[in-house]
Order: sequence, then structure tokens, then C-alpha cells
Amino acid sequence: MLNYFNANQKSFLKKLELFLDKRKLKQSNQSSKVKSILANVKKKGDLAVINYEKKFSKINTNSKQIKFSKKEISRIIKKLDRSLKNSIDLAFKRIRRFHSKQKISSFKYKDSFKNQLSYQFSPIENVGVYVPGGTASYPSTVLMNCIPAKVAGVKNIYLTTPALGSNVNPAIIYAAKKCGVKEIYKTGGAHSIAALTYGTKTFKKVDKIVGPGNAFVASAKKEVFGEVGIDMVAGPSEVSIIADKFSNPDWIASDLIAQAEHDIFAQSILITNSKELIKSVNICIKKQLINLPKKNIASKSLKNFGLAIFAKNKKKILDSINIIAPEHLEICFKNHNEIVKKVKNAGSIFIGKFSPEAMGDYIAGPNHVLPTSGSAKFSSGLSVNDFLKRHSLIKITKSGIERLGPSVINLAKHENLEGHAKSVKIRLKKDN
Repeated sequence: MLNYFNANQKSFLKKLELFLDKRKLKQSNQSSKVKSILANVKKKGDLAVINYEKKFSKINTNSKQIKFSKKEISRIIKKLDRSLKNSIDLAFKRIRRFHSKQKISSFKYKDSFKNQLSYQFSPIENVGVYVPGGTASYPSTVLMNCIPAKVAGVKNIYLTTPALGSNVNPAIIYAAKKCGVKEIYKTGGAHSIAALTYGTKTFKKVDKIVGPGNAFVASAKKEVFGEVGIDMVAGPSEVSIIADKFSNPDWIASDLIAQAEHDIFAQSILITNSKELIKSVNICIKKQLINLPKKNIASKSLKNFGLAIFAKNKKKILDSINIIAPEHLEICFKNHNEIVKKVKNAGSIFIGKFSPEAMGDYIAGPNHVLPTSGSAKFSSGLSVNDFLKRHSLIKITKSGIERLGPSVINLAKHENLEGHAKSVKIRLKKDN
């Protein structure tokens, strides 16, 4: 079932990189189509948003109400099962607690010349959250994107999810209400990213957009970056699992499948020093797929992008992980401490046999919005910091400019910026 690589061969690392790149190339670029959608929404506003929603969601409706009313929200929430409400409440509490510990304090100090230097944090004012609909309709997405924004002190959170002319998942609405979302819109796709970016009669213009989506949504976020901020351009989900001969093959197989059922482009990788475990896991995968509701999606994902890597020693294992830079990394190794310390690139790390990635998706507390496609080499998961702006404050004293100014003048002249030098020199005249 899983493709097989031997990490002990000389050409392994190059072969691994080519295999990882294959998945990236398979994901089509929608840039030209998206640019047209963005321009049309910017020009025509709500009308364009409604027309695109009808076209892409294949719905036939005369409704022009693309925002949920308070009455609709109350009615929808009443439909939600009590046990699911309790689960959302528990997840909310745990996620908020974890993120509340991330807040960074501003600081200030005076140097030896009495200059006042400080660094302050302030929240972004308006944030848009995109929540996919259809088969990928997740209340957990609402919690993971809205809670850190709320903890950061974001004043206005606006959420959009495909629901025009169709039933919305009540759990999404309940989670949004619990997170204090100000307005909820009924559309999805690249046109909703455009609406949040430029503003329409209905959609509020925001300063930053966060949340996952399909290829069109990801491409739209990439295109509007600069006009607004974005969290990241995330690709399909992925997991890498480090396991040894002591690992339960049934458990490992289930964790690989859990990731594969997300998307045909999802990637599940097993890295182990046991060839017997690879054989056992493949057998378990075949058995578990038989009754899986999303069998077709998971099977395609595992066939095309699933991988088993046999590595004799920990160095080979770590080399593999740091090249893959997985979104999720599970470590099911008997002696895991040494491995954990040497992992450089991973979005989120799950340690031990009782820590499946699914716990992190919903209720552990840390954020599940994580870097994908190797971007964990240079970026991190969503946090409170993503909703905070940082700015420095500088107050220079008379003695400060007198002592430091000559060096500024020297540097400015060296860079051929005479105006810079003069702006300091003019303040150093004795009659000032």
C-alpha cells in the first residue's frame, strides 16, 4: 500500500526530495482564474459574490441574504446536539487556556544616555476567518482560528462559510457564537476572500484573513497578500510517524489513515528501523480501509503520496524528518527524548503512543493551523502573535543625540545619504 524507500542508500535524500516535490507539482495553480474573480468582486461587490457562489456551489436560489441574522443564528444553534455542545465547550476552554499563556508583554528601558527605547504590542482591529463548508465543515477550524484572535484582543472577528441556499453545520455557528464572532457570512471560495479584502455592502473589509481552504482559496489568499495580511498559504494536510518494533501496527495504520482521509493530496509517512513493522502496518491499512467512509479519498492519498521509509539508525531518521519538515510529527519510539531534542523542522510534535495527531486537531490545546509542504523549515503554527502588531518607540535625549549622532552621520555618509546625515547634524549645532 505505502511506497517504500530505503534511507540507507546513497541517493536516498535526493530521491525523497523528488518524491515530496511531486505532490507540490500535482496541486494546480489557479492564479489566472482567481485574479479575474478578485477583480470582479472588487468592482461589483455583493452581486459578484452571489453570482460566484451560485456558480461554484451549483445552487439555484434567489436569496440575496449573504449574512446570517441574529434570529437565524439562534434558531440554528438550537438544533445542535447537547453532547456536541459540551465537546465544543471543553475544546474551547482548553484551546483558550493554552493560547492565553502565549501573550507577550511589552517592554521599555533607558540606555546610558537616558534615551527611552520600548517595544509595544497592539492587536489587529479587524480579522476575517474563512471556514470551509461541504465535506470539510469543521467547528474545530472556527475554534483554532478565532480563539487566538480573541486572546490577542482583536476587536472585530468576521467569519464566512459556504451556506447560501443550503444548510449550515450548526456546530460551526455555535462555535462562532462562543468565540464572539461579530458577523457570519454565507459564502465561500475565492470570491469570499475578495469580499473580506476589499469590503462590499455586506462584507466588512478586514486587515487580516486566516483559515484553510481549497486550491482557489489558497491562491486567492496569496494574491491579496499585501492588501491584507494572511496567516499562511497552507496545502493539504500531512503526518510523519517515527516508530520502532515496539509500536502497535494497528495504531500506526489508523494514524496514517486519519491523515489520508482529509484529501487525495494529503500525505502520510512512516519512518522506522523495523522492516517487519512496515509489513504489518501495510496489512493493517488494507484491513482498516475496508469499512472507512472516506475509503476512496484515503486510498488515493496513500497510493500516490503515502510512504514507508526504512532507516537503520536515528541519524537517518532525523535527516528524513528535517527534510520532510512535516505539519504533524508523531514519535512512537521507545526512547524518544533524544529524537525530540534533535527535531528541527516540524509544525507540531506528538510524543508517545497515547498522543495521536487527532488529539491535537480538536482538544489538546495547541493550534492545529500549521505549516505544510515543508514550510515548517521557516514558519510556525498559528498563535496569538499572528494577531498582534509590534512597534518600537524611540525617544532620544539631547545628550543621546550628541553622543550617538556623529556615528549616525558617518554611517549615513558612507551610504551616500547626505540628507540623513544632515537631519542629525542640524540638531548638533551649539545654539540648539
